[in-house]
Amino acid sequence: MTKRTVSSDIDKRALFGVRVLVGRARHQAGALSGELRKLGATVLEIPFIEIRTPRSFEPLDSALRNLAEYDWLILTSVNGVEAMWKRLVKLKLRKGKLERLRIATIGPATKKAIEKRGVRVDVVPKEYVAESVVRSLRRRAKGKRVLLVRAKVARDVIPKELRKAGAHVDVVEAYQTIVPKSSRKQLRRALANPRRRPHLVTFTSSSTVHNFVALLGSRRALAEVRALRGPGHARIAFASIGPVTSSTLREVGLRADIVAKEFTIPGLVKAIVSAVSSNRK
Repeated sequence: MTKRTVSSDIDKRALFGVRVLVGRARHQAGALSGELRKLGATVLEIPFIEIRTPRSFEPLDSALRNLAEYDWLILTSVNGVEAMWKRLVKLKLRKGKLERLRIATIGPATKKAIEKRGVRVDVVPKEYVAESVVRSLRRRAKGKRVLLVRAKVARDVIPKELRKAGAHVDVVEAYQTIVPKSSRKQLRRALANPRRRPHLVTFTSSSTVHNFVALLGSRRALAEVRALRGPGHARIAFASIGPVTSSTLREVGLRADIVAKEFTIPGLVKAIVSAVSSNRK
């Protein structure tokens, strides 16, 4: 059976002539970039994020050695799944230790990442955000022990709200995200050159927003980006993968012009195509 992609049902020239800046981590950019290129977009990849190992694996290793003490495991990203799995292998722990747990994931990509390793997922919330995880687990997790595997810096919605609901939650760091300094010059050059300047910048997490601002390096540079969005300039639009990322854009004084209805990479591509098509009419 031929594998279908989001671009399968869309006009192959839907994004022809559109320059899109993809800021995902280098090893993850391909999924989004590939779909955009299939639709005719010119893609510029400048990573806003770099994935690094935590300073210490001790908290994660300790939790994995004691999985029998937990009732629920919550995974919030593909990066978290991959980092956790590497430690399981390193510690020579069998996946059977995960099979007795109930597992919740945010989004289909995270679900797929753990299921392809032979582990069943019990809960995927309707909306792929932390708040929806809380709504799905609030009653089920009461009085239970919950292990949350995530990045070093992340929103505290899940542990805070589940603890309020009576769950005992342990949060362990599986990886950390940093600002790739090598991207600073690339980003500034891309924004300064009208012939190379993107028509559209994609943001796939709050971290990509914060790191984009960090890479700009100054309030003046941020103000210049805002100015590029106004009348009389080649307008730069911002595309967001969902409401949390859009909120973060607002917090830094920017605005999401395009917001995915389904908070996934395919959903983001569809939203971009829809917006571009509407502007061309």
